[in-house]
Order: sequence, then C-alpha cells, then structure tokens
Amino acid sequence: MKRVSTGNPQADEILHGGFPKNSINIIMGQPGTGKSIFAEQLVFQNASDDRPILYLTTLSEPLAKMVTYLQRFAFFDEKKIGKSVIYQDIGPELVKGGIRALLASVQHAIETSAPKMIVVDSFKALHALSPSTTELRHVLYDLTGLLTAYQTTAFLVGEYTDEDSQRLPEFAVADGIVQFLRNPLSTRDERFLRVVKLRGSGYLEGLHAFRIGAGGLEIFPRLVSPLIPESYTIVEERTSTGVEGLDDLMGGGLWRGSTTVLAGPTGAGKTTAGLQFVLDGVRRGEPCLYANFQENPMQLARCLRGLGADVEDCKRRGLHLLYASPVELQVDRIIVGLFQQIQQTGIRRVVIDAVGDLVAAASDPQRLHDYLYALVQHFTVKGVTSILTFETADSSPDALFSGGRFSYMSDNIVLLSTDIKDKTRRSVAIIKARATKHSLAVHEAEITENGLRVLAEAPDLSRRHR
Repeated sequence: MKRVSTGNPQADEILHGGFPKNSINIIMGQPGTGKSIFAEQLVFQNASDDRPILYLTTLSEPLAKMVTYLQRFAFFDEKKIGKSVIYQDIGPELVKGGIRALLASVQHAIETSAPKMIVVDSFKALHALSPSTTELRHVLYDLTGLLTAYQTTAFLVGEYTDEDSQRLPEFAVADGIVQFLRNPLSTRDERFLRVVKLRGSGYLEGLHAFRIGAGGLEIFPRLVSPLIPESYTIVEERTSTGVEGLDDLMGGGLWRGSTTVLAGPTGAGKTTAGLQFVLDGVRRGEPCLYANFQENPMQLARCLRGLGADVEDCKRRGLHLLYASPVELQVDRIIVGLFQQIQQTGIRRVVIDAVGDLVAAASDPQRLHDYLYALVQHFTVKGVTSILTFETADSSPDALFSGGRFSYMSDNIVLLSTDIKDKTRRSVAIIKARATKHSLAVHEAEITENGLRVLAEAPDLSRRHR
C-alpha cells in the first residue's frame, strides 16, 4: 500500500507509514487541539512540483488570518504558496450557492490543476448550509466519486465530537479518522492524538501525547511492551551497584538487565546511591543515563562534585543527564524521550529519580503503570540495568507498598531507612532480590564523602522492623 507521509516521523510510526494514498480521511477535534497545524504540516511535507495541493477554507477563520499564524512554524515555506500549495477561500461561494458549491469548487480544481491532495477546513461547518442529511449524503457520494476517479487524497478537518462520529454521514465514507484531544490541568494542558480508524491498515492504538512547538507537532508514540522472544538467552552477568558493601548483600551485584526499586524517606541516601551507580558505570566504560525530577542541573552538579566527580569529564565519558521540572512534568514526553535516548546512545545503566514524581504528575495512574511496565520490559530485553528511586513517608516496609503498584514489576527492592534518636542512623535492608541469594538482615549504613556505604549488621534496627 502506497502511503502519504504526515510530515512527522512519529505520526507516521503510529500510522504504520502514513495515510493510505488516495484515501478520504477525517481530522477531528475541538478548537485548539492542534488538528489544523497537523493538516498544515502534512500539506507542506507533501508539496512538490509534480501536482499541487489544494487547501480549501470554508466558514471557519479567514484565510489571511490562518496564513499569518502559519508563518510562525518552521515547516512553513513561503516559496510554495501559490505554486505547490494553493489556498482558496470558498466561503463566499458556499454562502451564495449552498453546500453544492463545494462540489463545483473541487470539480474546477481537478479540471484545472489536478491536485494530488485536497484539504477542506472546516468540513463540519458545511452542515450549517445543508438543508437535510439526505442532501449532504448526496454531496458526499458525488465528492467521493470525484476524489476516487482522479486519485486525490482528501482530508476533511472539523470540530467534531465523539457523538458526531456516531451520526454524521462523512464518518461512514472516511477511510481514516484521527482524533485530537486536550485535557486541561491546573498547570498545563495535556494533548493527545488517537487513530480511530485506518481502513486496510494496521496502526498503533491508544492515546499518543504531543505538544505544539516551533516545528509543529512533537509527538510521543505510546510505549508498548516489546515482543516476547521465542527463546530467552540468560545473561549470567552481575552489575556493581557502586555502593560499598551493597554488592555483597545481593549475591555480587545486580543482574544485568534487572530493575531495582531503591526506596526510603527523605535523607536516606537514595539520590546519592543512584549517582554512585551511574558513576560506577562511567568508570567501567558504560554509557549511563540519570533522569532527575527533583534537583535542578546546578544542584545535581553539586552532588556529583561532592562525590569527587568532574561533571564535564563524566559527560564526555558517557554520562547523560536528563532533567525535567516536576511542575511541567508530562509523563508521556519523559518516558518516551527517555526510551528514545536509550535507543540512540546505547545506554547500559539508567536511574530514574524519582518515580514518585511521575506518580504525582500522572493524570491517569493506569497509563503511568502501563508505561513503566513497558519501559521495564524494554530494559530487560536490551540488557539495560536500571534503578528507580521512590520516596516513602517513613522507614517502614509497609510505606513502600502503599505508594504505587510498580514494586511488583521490579526484580529487586532495597529499602533505605533512617532512625533519629541522639543522632541520625541509616540502615539498608534487601526486601526482594529475584533469583538471588541475598542477605535477610538489616545492615547499618552511613553517608561519607565517598557516598553511601553499608556497614555491619545492626540487630537493633532489625528488631525494630519485625
């Protein structure tokens, strides 16, 4: 099947290559969701000298206003206007001649310029001009015949709702339907696109987050679990944690490709241990990624220097730092961006500090759970060893399991605890270590200038946790 690219690699990925050529498609969504920008980006991507693209505006915003705002985007090319991209306002003809004026305009365009693509924006506005549903169906029938006979790909843009898709006749003839949605939150808006229908083709189902930038739509395809391999090759390799004394408690370290939840209250040493893990990887020549939502880059650089690391030197040797403010945190963008960076740079170790921030930012807990599960499965397949830090309300093991449902998908759970009496005391306990003979005792720990280190067993703390 020949495809028409959307002009966006991620959207093409979702559509399994793009829209089928010579198809009729609906781009639906409420005002401000990004549907017109999507259509415009598609138009300029496919504009060439062979056959022009016709963009018809109906009873929506004036053509001059549309083009004025369009010039803000990087994909806009003024040289193509009037040549390979032709804009035409048919609003006056529609007001004068009714809905059948659309057929006349399309017929004339096909006879004079044979456009390879026609966009009608907004098509839903034509309903106000139709005397009846029957008349609209007749116009649609004739329009479909015209477009099919002259091998033209069409996009009907409109402010459609879910209810409209169940009753309006254009949805019955559409080969493809892409829906744009916006979920307003207190600090930001979440935007999603969803493929509702793509006749004769597969596509990636579900909601795919995106944001609007200078380049148009930046889309983050929904992360799905990797295909289950027919056979598994077990990697008998341990990865050092970089924390003195911790490897001994875990049978020699973490299995390559495993996921560890490092949990504990504020000040227990989670961030310090996470940094030790990636710094150990850098020393061993392994590209590492530290994703952080709490300390800003300046604070994190200070933490690294406190552990004796030269930040710029570590970056040159393979340390990648990813920071996102918890105020503007969008789960889809972070998780998908993180996954893409791992694919592109050959990352071998990952720390996500902290998962609790993702939980707090997620408007859909089930969606976050699915993303994290898929991400962890990709880590396993690719042999990426990961640590997810999680802040608990206190030092009790019960606090760990009350904060989220992701603990069961991890291979290891390490609980860091604090106890304040005459002075602050820290301890480490291995709650879970899959396929590993691990220590069952609670061990004392301390934070030094070299980072967190595990000391001897602390019976008093062990009794306190029983």
